[in-house]
Amino acid sequence: MNAEPNRQILLAARPVGEPKPSDFDLVEKNIPTPGDEEVLCKTIYLSLDPYMRGRMNDTKTYAEPVAIGGVMEGGTVSRVVSSKNDAFREGDIVVARTGWQDYAVTPGSQLRKVDPGLAPISTAIGVLGMPGMTAYTGLLNIGKPQPGETVVVAAASGAVGSIVGQIAKIKGCKVVGLAGSSEKCEYVKEKFGFDACLNHRDADVAAQLSKACNNGIDVYFENVGGAVWEAVLPLFNMFARVPVCGLISHYNATSLPGAPNRVPELMFKVLTHRLTLRGFIVRDYDDQQTEFLSETANWIKDDKIHYREDFVDGLEIAPKALIGLLKGNNFGKLIVRVSPDPTL
Repeated sequence: MNAEPNRQILLAARPVGEPKPSDFDLVEKNIPTPGDEEVLCKTIYLSLDPYMRGRMNDTKTYAEPVAIGGVMEGGTVSRVVSSKNDAFREGDIVVARTGWQDYAVTPGSQLRKVDPGLAPISTAIGVLGMPGMTAYTGLLNIGKPQPGETVVVAAASGAVGSIVGQIAKIKGCKVVGLAGSSEKCEYVKEKFGFDACLNHRDADVAAQLSKACNNGIDVYFENVGGAVWEAVLPLFNMFARVPVCGLISHYNATSLPGAPNRVPELMFKVLTHRLTLRGFIVRDYDDQQTEFLSETANWIKDDKIHYREDFVDGLEIAPKALIGLLKGNNFGKLIVRVSPDPTL
């Protein structure tokens, strides 16, 4: 093992607008050695998610940015190679935030064991990981869907949106999704069970949405922004709820959008319709993780929730794949296969 390098992808430069391949740097380092209470992990799967674009900026939000020359941030499913922590042993499968690299040393306190018997281990960074928990906690705590209500979901074919819509159906709602192609829309209806799904790239998407939501919108799960938000805004019912977990259409923007100024319209709607508009980060609901895992695993077992994973192969592909993700090129939860899955 000592002869094998530890490949890492570092942040080489802060992007201006859309990230470029030159903003990343692939290097080789020695495999680290664990210290007391630490564990050496080998990455099997690396999660790619829209929030990573924000971590590339030199702006502190809810988390520190990745430093220039630092390993790119990311969630992983890994195999324990060696351990100096009594809670873990060689061969354990764990989920962690060890980033874009082949190997990482991390404190055992930052690891969670994955049960390979529950579901494929890749789901620990997908439907049974951060994206699934984002959908579960945001919809149920903020959206509070009630039977018979209309729920609209942006990025409906994605890792978060697809789960939001399926949970809303379980709760007895009418669900309308928006996605980026007719192929994705058909899949959302056929496989995920949405009542309707509209191509947000269509010129008349606002008219289509109005027709699909003939009784207005009670819950809008926002993770896109832009033109989708503008189509949704006029359709809110009284006391509608809007969980906001992302704004992917704006992540590569270099300036604020120009006229017209829609803030007065938004605030008027918030006031007159008594809207609840609330942003959240999944870790706000860390205390609900056990409940989320149990309930979602049962829904999968009972064939009430389906998921789609979009795999790419090789750590070196991660920069290109993230750039494509920010353009909507992926179809489902985007995962990099870094090394062979020992459970298959």
